[in-house]
Amino acid sequence: MNNYSEPTVVIVPGLRDHVADHWQTRLADRLDRVRTVPPLEHDKLSLAARIAALDAVVSEIDGPVVLVAHSAGVLIAVHWAQQSTRPILGALLATPADLESPLPENYPTMDDLEAGGWLPIPRRRLPFPSIVAASSNDPLAEQRRVAGLAEVWGSRFVDLGEVGHLNPASGFGDWPRADEFLQELLDRSEAATS
Repeated sequence: MNNYSEPTVVIVPGLRDHVADHWQTRLADRLDRVRTVPPLEHDKLSLAARIAALDAVVSEIDGPVVLVAHSAGVLIAVHWAQQSTRPILGALLATPADLESPLPENYPTMDDLEAGGWLPIPRRRLPFPSIVAASSNDPLAEQRRVAGLAEVWGSRFVDLGEVGHLNPASGFGDWPRADEFLQELLDRSEAATS
């Protein structure tokens, strides 16, 4: 990856926080300038607490930032973007969970998500370039709905094919396309400032 603008990549995990074999964790291990939003000790289903955790990480960074979010982390980033004035170079938003639809067993219920402040999902254009990468067989979101969110967010939509939820349970530790998408965001940013 080119270092011409020396951005810091901020990893925004989903509700399961950090998983050692997750592609986000492996991506973070490969990058020189990276910060990861730490897991919450309390109020794990509080969107406000997760937004505050993301904001705290971004506030500590001098220089350009690129967000890399997965699952519910995408929604954390999108909610955060609706209230933050911090400039962001771009965001990779991978397999967002559709929290407006009932999730499978062992995930938070609609009532839990409502109580935690997650609903509704924001439907305003993001103030930075973004790529929404979606699976055609994600158990946490129908691709058609994710494509609709990408459209209203002003994101480039990418159909990843059948990759499940793009997590270790779906066979993804490493995900080399994350590097490609990051480079695309950086190239787009450099072209915009040239």
